[in-house]
Amino acid sequence: MTSPQNLGFWYNGTMQSGTTIELSITDPGLLYGATVFTTLRVYQQSLDHPLTHWIEHCDRLRQNLQTFGWIMPEWSQVRQGAELLSQHYPVLRITVFPDGREWITGRPLPADLAQRQQQGITAWVADPDWARSLPAQKTGNYLVPWLALQTAQTHQAQEAILTSPQGHWLETSTGNLWGYTEGTWYTPPLTSGILPGIQRQALLQFCQAQGLSTAQIPWTPNLIQRFHVIAYSNSVVELVPISRVLLGDRRLSFAPEHAALQALHSYFL
Repeated sequence: MTSPQNLGFWYNGTMQSGTTIELSITDPGLLYGATVFTTLRVYQQSLDHPLTHWIEHCDRLRQNLQTFGWIMPEWSQVRQGAELLSQHYPVLRITVFPDGREWITGRPLPADLAQRQQQGITAWVADPDWARSLPAQKTGNYLVPWLALQTAQTHQAQEAILTSPQGHWLETSTGNLWGYTEGTWYTPPLTSGILPGIQRQALLQFCQAQGLSTAQIPWTPNLIQRFHVIAYSNSVVELVPISRVLLGDRRLSFAPEHAALQALHSYFL
């Protein structure tokens, strides 16, 4: 596979070499994180593979740009850059600046993804002060999730769980939450202030098609205590179980190999 140093990245209509990008010192993307982005996994090197969700990722960018009143990119250039990089990388991040410039980078899948999917991960619960900016939009201002993840790693955890002032669990630093008990999959509602994940919506539609029960309600402490399974989803890792949660001085354990998880994993087969 071509290394990032050799391949470079796509920026504003052309391939760029190296690993650095030149921005004006007055660029709002640099000063304020004023960008929108989406991260997608390319299946079988095809943007049109149904699991890649290319249209949905472009729609996310388009809706975010419309919300902020920013300029649309040249979509043909976005597609061209993504096509080129998708032949070398399974994961693409597409960023758009307020003036319509597009910036696309590629990276490999996490080296230990298969292990995480099989054995689960440890998650650390953050306090409500770690509130994500503009949670319904995917902006370049991702400082809070990044800081939460860095803090989680100091506790030997691989993910952070963000919470509300009411103590409800909202989402992880990189994905949407799923919990299972008594024949139903639960995920926090969008009204609680979470990112409307593309993989979340795809899994909800899959559950509906398969006749699997789902509920979108707030994750109160009482509900969390009932869960046998907890997992998180995003477009890169698909669905990863959370086998242990660090909640203050408490340690919560969940089943990473529950049959209910296999039912959801079948969506990706």
